[in-house]
Amino acid sequence: MNTSTSKHIDKHPLLAREGWFYLFLAALAAVVAYFWLGSAIFLVFFLIALFVLQFFRDPHRPIPQEENVIVSPADGKVIFVGEVNDPYLDRTALKISVFMNVFSVHSNRSPLTGQVKAVEHSPGLFVNAALDKASEANERNAIVLEDEAGREIVSVQVAGLIARRILCYVKPGDTLERGQRYGFIRFGSRVDLFLPTDFKTRVAVGDNVSSGKDILGGF
Repeated sequence: MNTSTSKHIDKHPLLAREGWFYLFLAALAAVVAYFWLGSAIFLVFFLIALFVLQFFRDPHRPIPQEENVIVSPADGKVIFVGEVNDPYLDRTALKISVFMNVFSVHSNRSPLTGQVKAVEHSPGLFVNAALDKASEANERNAIVLEDEAGREIVSVQVAGLIARRILCYVKPGDTLERGQRYGFIRFGSRVDLFLPTDFKTRVAVGDNVSSGKDILGGF
């Protein structure tokens, strides 16, 4: 896991906007249970509310300012690093996969500063996102980003066994800053990065990384 000194910290509520509705429902159920259903039911809904609160947490992150580096688009564990065929740009690419479990922060961030060249959604299954076949079998959403040097990378949000909702907030023509939020996946999943083969990775399988904060490598 690698970090670099940041010149700024992004500003955002500590709870992702996607979670307010679910937290309200869980809190309301806990209040109703407290007054009308008894302490045991109240405890169940209180624990559910705590789970929702931790799942949708969205902490501020210091964004590295080192030039020509890529930051992690997701929180979680690196589960794959290696050369593969990039199905989106039809090239040989270095693939880095980060698996998010239900306790990870699920906001997804742009790995670099660049323009969104394409957005491609593919329907699919919901098998365990930790499995290699999830990259091709599961529902997923890919964005192609191009930086100022003309390098193209692909960031792919992949649904998981429990994750059934991929949210992507960008469209072709948009510009993203490094570390800027661009999407969210609910309840456990993965993000795959397809990078040019001259990318020099600084992480290995088994490393834990934080989105927007930890550097995966550079050019």
